[in-house]
Amino acid sequence: MKQESPDQVLDISKLSDEDLRESIMHYEAGRPSDEDGDAPLVQLVGLQRQHSSCMRLSAPEAIPGLRIHAKGSLGDYAFAWTRDLDVYLDGSVGHGFAEGMQGGVVKLTGSAGCGVGAGMQGGTLAVYGSVGDRCGAAMRGGSIFVRGDAGDDVGAGALDGTVVIGGDAGRNLGDALNNVTVFLRGKAASLAPGVIEAPLRKKEEVKLGLLLMSASIRGSATDFRRVIPSARLQAEVGGLGEWRPNGR
Repeated sequence: MKQESPDQVLDISKLSDEDLRESIMHYEAGRPSDEDGDAPLVQLVGLQRQHSSCMRLSAPEAIPGLRIHAKGSLGDYAFAWTRDLDVYLDGSVGHGFAEGMQGGVVKLTGSAGCGVGAGMQGGTLAVYGSVGDRCGAAMRGGSIFVRGDAGDDVGAGALDGTVVIGGDAGRNLGDALNNVTVFLRGKAASLAPGVIEAPLRKKEEVKLGLLLMSASIRGSATDFRRVIPSARLQAEVGGLGEWRPNGR
């Protein structure tokens, strides 16, 4: 990652959550972008494993994709319910990381606890370490990438979106999956009832390859298998096209 001088530095150890939100949402850039076309950069300092830090941050309407970089570790619910930001956190976090994320890009170099991306509605979330249980649970859209291992109940109750696990997964993978695909490179301790591992089809191979590149995760798409509802695989084999759950 290139080194550059931030346009603004904010010390979150000295700001209330509301003050931080106001500083980000009403940020006025001296220039709309740098020479490479990147959005302005805000650096966060004073990370001390605070809980509920950087929740509900949104980019100003005039600067979608405002970049936020930080180094250090945060506690539970870091960057939950964010929208339209480009976040890079060099550290680790607790539970509920990026829960309810509504758009933008959030990248974490370290590991995270349970509930990563739970209930997220859009955007791209990438974790380069490992994550705990219930990653992507009840998600409604977007893409989650985990380069390491994931715990139990990955994608439990998820309705839409994509989850990519580069390592192994725990028990009950894919419980109650709906219109969701989990891509798994390693092994799962167990699959939930009603889901099955299936080889990649060509279009999924292309899609996954592009997704891996967008999340800056190295690896070949052909190393992964799909974890999908068994009814969807039966529809594919029967030549019925894409399976759509009842009521959708």
